[in-house]
Amino acid sequence: MKRNEEDPVVSSRLLESLRDRFAKNMQRHRGHAWEPVVTRLQSSPAALKSLLAMESSGGEPDVIDHDKASGRYIFCDCSAESPAGRRSLCYDQDALDSRKENKPAGSAVEAATAMGIELLDEEHYRTLQQLGEFDLKTSSWVATPMDVRALGGALFCDRRYGRVFVYHNGAQSYYAARGFRGLLRV
Repeated sequence: MKRNEEDPVVSSRLLESLRDRFAKNMQRHRGHAWEPVVTRLQSSPAALKSLLAMESSGGEPDVIDHDKASGRYIFCDCSAESPAGRRSLCYDQDALDSRKENKPAGSAVEAATAMGIELLDEEHYRTLQQLGEFDLKTSSWVATPMDVRALGGALFCDRRYGRVFVYHNGAQSYYAARGFRGLLRV
């Protein structure tokens, strides 16, 4: 029998991994307890499915914020480097379609959508970097403003020399060391 996200054993293992990561990284979510987080997760099969996709592709999702107005917890990929299972992708479907040869396996925007998560934007990326040092050897595509995308470009970020850098590249480009990080509101 093939296991999926609705399998109680898979869900239990995922929740255990998330709980352990939450406990080991309290600096990411000071003042928050695990119990309210797990209660929200258990009432949202779609969120568990998305978190399983994040976890399975190497994202190491963890709580990084809490929206008091909506009560939602914000999970983000907290792997040290851009998730290994989400690299070598161009930016979006238009970029993928524009490649005539040597096409990558897919695009960051479509992969994030399929996982049920948001691509980090520059602001969220900088917020994540305040919680630790990420992408010291890799880079991550970030949500790109429409005016930049309309001109054929896309943005990506990384951390080098103790600073966060935002760069641009042709949206159709892809590299083995560039992936994307996602965000999920639960």
